[in-house]
Amino acid sequence: MYKVDLNSDLGESFGAYKIGLDSEVVKYVTSVNVACGYHAGDPIVMDKTVAMAKEHGVAVGAHPGFPDLMGFGRRNMVVTPAEAKAYTQYQVGALAAFCKANGVPLQHVKPHGAFYNMAAKDLALATAIAEGVASVDSNLIFMGLAGSLMLTAAKAAGLRTASEVFADRAYQADGTLVPRSKPGAVIHDTDEAIARTIRMVKEGKVTAITGEEVEIAADSICVHGDNVSAVEFVKNIRARLEAEGVTLAPLSEIV
Repeated sequence: MYKVDLNSDLGESFGAYKIGLDSEVVKYVTSVNVACGYHAGDPIVMDKTVAMAKEHGVAVGAHPGFPDLMGFGRRNMVVTPAEAKAYTQYQVGALAAFCKANGVPLQHVKPHGAFYNMAAKDLALATAIAEGVASVDSNLIFMGLAGSLMLTAAKAAGLRTASEVFADRAYQADGTLVPRSKPGAVIHDTDEAIARTIRMVKEGKVTAITGEEVEIAADSICVHGDNVSAVEFVKNIRARLEAEGVTLAPLSEIV
C-alpha cells in the first residue's frame, strides 16, 4: 500500500502583510510547516496558524529559517554551527509554545529556504540544525530533501527522518533541486507535475532535467499554495493521488 504526507508552508504573513492562501490550502494537506518569525511569520500569525491547523485536523511542524525577513530567508548566510543550532532552538521552541497553548503536538521540523538548501549539501550546517532540533525534543521528525546530508545528520542525531520531494520543482542528476535562478526550475504544467509526483511515490524515481533517472524516496510531498492556481494544484494533486490508490496521512503515521 502506498502512503504519503502532503505538506505546505503556512503562516508566512507578517504584521500588515498577508502572504499565501493558508485557509484554503490547509483543507487539502496533511501536515503544515509554520514559519517561526525569522524569515516570515510573527507571534499572532503563528498562533492563528496553529489554531487553524488544529481546526482542520492537520499536523503541525516548525519551519525555521535564517534571520532574514527582508530576503524571505532565501539568501545564503554565513553562520557558525553554534549560531545555526541556536537559531533552530529559538524558532522550534517558539512554535512549540504555541502548539502547547493550542493543545496540539508539534510533529516535525523542516528548515526553510536557504537554510534548507545549504544544509542539504553542508554536513556541518545540517548537523548543527539537527542537533538543535534534538536538543529541544528528540521525538520530533526531521523533514529534509530526499537523499540529502540533512537526513544523514538527523539520523546521526537520533531523530526520525522524513524524505521530502517537490511536486512542482525540477531535479538535478544528483537528486538536488534545480536552482530557481535557472530555466526550467519550476514545473508549471499541472498534469506533468502530478504525473511526476505519482511516479516518485509509486516507483521511487524521478527524471532529472538532464534526462537521467534518479532514485528518490518520497515520505512527504511539498506543495506551494501562495496563489489561486496553486490552491487548485494542491486540490488536484490530492484527488489524483487518492484516485491512484495512495493514502494521504501525516508524517507521524508514515515514518
